[in-house]
Amino acid sequence: GLAAASQRGRGVGSAPVWARGPRVALQSGRSCGQSWFTDCDWQNALTPSSCTYCPVRHSAGLRGQDKVLLRRSGQYCRDRTLPLGCLLERKESHNTRCLELPLLCAYTICRPRISLICRRHLKMLCRAALSPLVRSPGWCFVLPAHAIAAISRLYLPFHNQRLRNESIRCWSNIPFITVPLSRAHGKPFAHRSELKHAKRIVVKLGSAVVTRGDECGLALGRLASIVEQVSMLQNQGREMMIVTSGAVAFGKQRLRHEILLSQSVRQALHSGQSQLKDMAIPVLEARACAAAGQSGLMALYEAMFTQYSICAAQILVTNLDFHDEQKRRNLNGTLHELLRMNIVPIINTNDAVVPPPEPNSDLQGVNVISVKDNDSLAARLAVEMKTDLLIVLSDVEGLFDSPPGSDDAKLIDIFYPGDQQSVTFGTKSRVGMGGMEAKVKAALWALQGGTSVVIANGTHPKISGHVITDIVEGKKVGTFFSEVKPAGPTVEQQAEMARAGGRTLAALQPEQRAEIIYRLADLLTDQREEILLANKKDLEEAENKGRLALPLLKRLSLSTSKLNSLAIGLRQIAASSQDSVGRVIRRTRIAKDLDLEQVTVPIGVLLVIFESRPDCLPQVSALAIASGNGLLLKGGKEAAHSNQILHQLTQEALSIHGVRDAVQLLPQVNTREEVEDLCRLDKLIDLIIPRGSSQLVRNIQKAAKGIPVMGHSEGICHVFVDMDASVEKVTRIIRDSKCEYPAACNALETLLIHRDLLRTPLFDQIIDMLRVEQVKIHAGPKFASYLTFSPSEVKSLRTEYGDLECCIEVVDSVQEAVEHIHKYGSSHTDVIITENEKTAEFFLQHVDSACVFWNASTRFSDGYRFGLGAEVGISTSRIHARGPVGIEGLLTTKWLLRGDNHVVSDFSEHGSMKYLHESLPLPQRNAS
Repeated sequence: GLAAASQRGRGVGSAPVWARGPRVALQSGRSCGQSWFTDCDWQNALTPSSCTYCPVRHSAGLRGQDKVLLRRSGQYCRDRTLPLGCLLERKESHNTRCLELPLLCAYTICRPRISLICRRHLKMLCRAALSPLVRSPGWCFVLPAHAIAAISRLYLPFHNQRLRNESIRCWSNIPFITVPLSRAHGKPFAHRSELKHAKRIVVKLGSAVVTRGDECGLALGRLASIVEQVSMLQNQGREMMIVTSGAVAFGKQRLRHEILLSQSVRQALHSGQSQLKDMAIPVLEARACAAAGQSGLMALYEAMFTQYSICAAQILVTNLDFHDEQKRRNLNGTLHELLRMNIVPIINTNDAVVPPPEPNSDLQGVNVISVKDNDSLAARLAVEMKTDLLIVLSDVEGLFDSPPGSDDAKLIDIFYPGDQQSVTFGTKSRVGMGGMEAKVKAALWALQGGTSVVIANGTHPKISGHVITDIVEGKKVGTFFSEVKPAGPTVEQQAEMARAGGRTLAALQPEQRAEIIYRLADLLTDQREEILLANKKDLEEAENKGRLALPLLKRLSLSTSKLNSLAIGLRQIAASSQDSVGRVIRRTRIAKDLDLEQVTVPIGVLLVIFESRPDCLPQVSALAIASGNGLLLKGGKEAAHSNQILHQLTQEALSIHGVRDAVQLLPQVNTREEVEDLCRLDKLIDLIIPRGSSQLVRNIQKAAKGIPVMGHSEGICHVFVDMDASVEKVTRIIRDSKCEYPAACNALETLLIHRDLLRTPLFDQIIDMLRVEQVKIHAGPKFASYLTFSPSEVKSLRTEYGDLECCIEVVDSVQEAVEHIHKYGSSHTDVIITENEKTAEFFLQHVDSACVFWNASTRFSDGYRFGLGAEVGISTSRIHARGPVGIEGLLTTKWLLRGDNHVVSDFSEHGSMKYLHESLPLPQRNAS
């Protein structure tokens, strides 16, 4: 935002009066004969000698007398000015943090016109917001307008101890991303989630990434996307370096054009136009192409980085530069100086003079690596510069356990030293000198030198636009090289174990699956002391950290009564699951001796993600066991101890029939990026069921790629009080719907009142009851119009409060109530309270929600209360399952056709057989 300025006399021109709150404004000190401040007025306010910042250095295009005014609203005695050069010097410090403030425009108030500065020219990194001088609210900057074009970044060192460990600061409504600018180098990151802390990063661009498919010219779209990502990370305070290929391809394009033009003229003079089409372009020598393309490649990089107000510098190296100690020191010093000045070094091998490649004999050791290609160059630079992360972009997704094009090829998510013996390397890419084997050897060398490495695809059109930022954010992209092997199986291995265990589980007899569930119910009561002790640890940790609200703490808590209720529900599931899997739901005789059956089968592997509800684990496990599905469980970290003991008991129950692996807990999945990666395993997971807040469900629905998600994003439940409602029923149903458990997804959120009930005793009773229960009321637009002094008007009629709050709105009829529910509801649960049966039936038939009730609380929308034993969630979708989802919702069907030498040609017009399509009786269900 920009500060509003008005004229206020101070004896010298007119001074701006700044609006309260931190703002940034760029103003002119010389406009229309007036000025808000002059150089002489502020020259002695704060001299460079009394400033704790770095020495004054004048930047090109800026005059030494230009000042930066720091003004606090209403406190002119604290005005400060600093020479602008002070702010242009970046002082290298391990404690410095970086803040980004994109400025969209700047106004020159006193001029008759408005100066608009493009964002790309004015993307400033402003550290002064956290400086001790200006960290309090109300400070703002005033810069001379003529200096704007010369400013690309604004830096101030920050050494405040109190704020040093903060990760996010806000200035006005703009969030600042702060990045730790240093870490102890020596060991690479052990996990992907740690990559977000990388400060110094090398991005290696392979030849296949920067060149076109015809190997002649650059892939400008990909290159522009990579530059944008590098610029974004640079503006976050990271130190970016690029090792690039492409000079040969760019030079080949230029030389071919020149040769073709030259030959065209020559042959046109001597042979005529007829032979132009027969011209052959000679084979071009790579060194000549590199010499011709190097300058053009760098000019292209400079033009692209300029769009983001970032300066780039070119460095050409050869293998000899690393063998000569003095040259190594010079190169190291140059790179450090460029990084200190916030310049992106672009490094490439000097292909115009580089000798022919030699065998990779030196890569067998770990102390020496020769620069033969850009892979080895990137690894050498990464170790020399002590970088935190090396990103190697190629034309493949990463490392595979078999040739990438084969049917059984699987991407290796994490590669460990020593695994290279199990990898078969294919051929090199269409261009370039390295190949995947060289990349792996260089990556392992860099890893041993203390640099983390990721090899990923930089050419895929769907991911190349964010591949670098995704890697830095810790997302599962490419192959991550790590020295630390996990203690247990990976997520992918657990998913495969769950699928194999689920198939074995589905093959068991119904009585055997029921026996497992009965055993789990017994364990819940027999081991209640251990369960409650683990739950007590979770509660104590949550209370000490203070990260959970009271409703979530209530969900987290387990008790003896809860465990007893869980055991009862599990026994209900066991009793009702005798004929769930393999049940015949349709039989048809297609023709003589050709019978068709449709039978129920498990869906496959379920992924259930739940928050703060450890009681969800045994419920969902029992439903998965009863339906023969494999199960992956991702619980909230706030319930880690409770989930662990409950999962152990579940596996103990499964062990009685040898299917222990059918239910898997995923304690290693903690971050949002890891959950998003989990939701992309479409080859291993068949259905995702999120149980938690509406925000959780929305995040999962957004992250899931190719996997259906069963659930509801919001629980906006309505209760409509009709004009014929019973006085005795209204208050009881509304109290139970709203106050019994306000955090539940089936709690009342919007109360619709018939207009004729306003200013009646029944309406007063409803309001009095809500007041006694301490329910905060928000008035809908129509309800507020009827009141002289109304409660706070609702911000949105699509609000799920999840607390002792609700909205009250007025409707004129049952038809309007139905329309309101369809417009603002979430298709979860809606209720009508009336004694008019005709009105009730109209409501029941016309409201398009998963659950529609008459004279009953919304809280009945629950699998246990429906007699399903338990539920995996409540679905508001219209495909497959809807409402509380029990065993039936976790099943699908398959078709079984039994014939005797039947072929379709027998049923043709002149065939010997005819279709019957007779419905056959279903087999009797198990009476037990």
